[in-house]
Amino acid sequence: MPFYPNNAVVWTEIPVTDLAAAQTFYETVLDTRMQLNTSGPAPMVDFKTDSAANGVAGHLLQGTPAPRGTGPTIHLAIPGRVEDAMARCQAAGGTVTSPVIKIPPGRFAYAQDPDGNSIGLFEPAR
Repeated sequence: MPFYPNNAVVWTEIPVTDLAAAQTFYETVLDTRMQLNTSGPAPMVDFKTDSAANGVAGHLLQGTPAPRGTGPTIHLAIPGRVEDAMARCQAAGGTVTSPVIKIPPGRFAYAQDPDGNSIGLFEPAR
């Protein structure tokens, strides 16, 4: 019998070269606050959700990112309009790599963080 989980993705890990700088970038782009977590084998900075028990999230981890634009894309929930997140991304040192793309569940744009990690800035349909 096939396995169909509630969430196919259960955790994300984004490798970054400078943990503090990456925290500042993601906090700026996502208009949020993240938290340093030292409970594991290495320091990490956690993305937070409104539901600690059921939210799917991830963290930033000091590491070696894939070469610019070659790794997987992590789509992240943004507050407000995708155009505003695109502007925050560019102002914080990231690169927007696509126009706004409309899909049935919402709108998004592709971007790269300062390390070249591919991210999607996702605005759900209202």
